[in-house]
Amino acid sequence: MTTEPKLRPAGPTDIAEFAGQNGHSRVGSSNGTPHVDLAAAQRAAADFLSALGIKLDSEELRDTPGRMARAYAELFDSPPLRLTTFPNDEGYDELVLARDIPFRTVCAHHLLPFSGVAHVGYLPGDRILGLSKLARLVEYWAARPQTQERLTKQVADYLDAQLKPRGAGVVLEAEHSCMTIRGVRAIGSTTITSALSGTLRSDARSRAEFLALAGVQ
Repeated sequence: MTTEPKLRPAGPTDIAEFAGQNGHSRVGSSNGTPHVDLAAAQRAAADFLSALGIKLDSEELRDTPGRMARAYAELFDSPPLRLTTFPNDEGYDELVLARDIPFRTVCAHHLLPFSGVAHVGYLPGDRILGLSKLARLVEYWAARPQTQERLTKQVADYLDAQLKPRGAGVVLEAEHSCMTIRGVRAIGSTTITSALSGTLRSDARSRAEFLALAGVQ
């Protein structure tokens, strides 16, 4: 006879704690996703673990479904994105590149984490971007189930559309736990993806400069 585990339901305290840790006044749709229902996510996590034969009646595992729900809610949440731009009064026309921006997300195919660094750059046009926004841009698009290829292109396309630079480039280097801890178990393998637009795509010298500064050549 199977005894249903006694779970501590997610309540207002859990929601407030999650929102406070992530800089929000509420748990909601900062990146366009539906409002988070932590209580439903906790019940689903408990059913999922139980279906895999994991008993939740020990002190160690009793609160695991709630922790799982809060962890995934955190992974799928990010602050609202607003790109701050300024007039390029000096007419700066050389490459602007932010290297080694750390990111983490989850694989859309297995919901297992993958993480790494992003190198994001652009050739300014009429406006320049607040440098911290390059990191915010990566964080924003990473806060949902992703493939590395799609994440790379989303960052590049958004930067290109919103800033309208003469060229934009994104390189992502990541290690995927869906490759390292399961399946082929290719421990230590790294996946590199790139997306280029404008001059950084059409001009060989500009493209080579960007890739060299990003450290992938």
